Amino acid sequence: MDLTHTITPGIPVWAGFGPSAFGPTVDPKTNRPYSYAKDGFEATRYQLATDQLGTQLDPPAHWNPDYPGIDELPATFAVRPLVVISIAEKAAKDPGYALSVEDILRWEKRHGMIPVGSVVFVRSDWSKEWPAPALATRTPFPGVSLAALKFLHEQRHILFHGHEPLDTDTTPDLEGEAWLLRNGYTQAEGVANLDQVPETGALVAIGFPKFGGGTGGYARYIAICPPDWKYGVSVGEVAESPLPKAARPLHWDEKLGMRVR
Repeated sequence: MDLTHTITPGIPVWAGFGPSAFGPTVDPKTNRPYSYAKDGFEATRYQLATDQLGTQLDPPAHWNPDYPGIDELPATFAVRPLVVISIAEKAAKDPGYALSVEDILRWEKRHGMIPVGSVVFVRSDWSKEWPAPALATRTPFPGVSLAALKFLHEQRHILFHGHEPLDTDTTPDLEGEAWLLRNGYTQAEGVANLDQVPETGALVAIGFPKFGGGTGGYARYIAICPPDWKYGVSVGEVAESPLPKAARPLHWDEKLGMRVR
């Protein structure tokens, strides 16, 4: 199950970063875009306003230069046990609700202690309205309390946590994000589809580009669920090699500023 939003020019992003733009890659000799008809291939130019875009992996260097950037994260981040803790019902009644230590302990009463080194994703269903641009400025939004973050890292020793919104909390100084990143911890932001993965029993595969000195990363999270899980797709269920042709070819949409089918 893919837990990742697709990056497009119009997705929600913090106003302080500004918009991004896609465009065809041009031949520097002719200043003309490469084309299937003329060159046999096409390529895309991405003008990304920030490395904090869409579904992300935040290394601690985002807030503290003394800790690793995105390219310095260890390879051991690749695959981890996945824990999903839902605050969706509470967030539906209180849009600014933040995960508490009590929520974590209630989860553990049902499922057992959170495994050391696991990834904990907090489900709030905030992302169900993605990619509405207004999400980027909507407050309050569901968050994670500082007490919960400290408990997860200092008592349960998780690898990192993740949440659906684009920030950790709505406190004036972003106290949760500040504590995490200034103390060497990593976090995931903009995670999607958490309503379609089990609360326990799955793994998460973590992929991200290795930008030198990067202070953020466009990440892809894939949940590897039990064989009998009702969502997602299994190996052998879809054609993979060769991949099947689509019903319509990719083509450039000037209005959207990207290729579509």
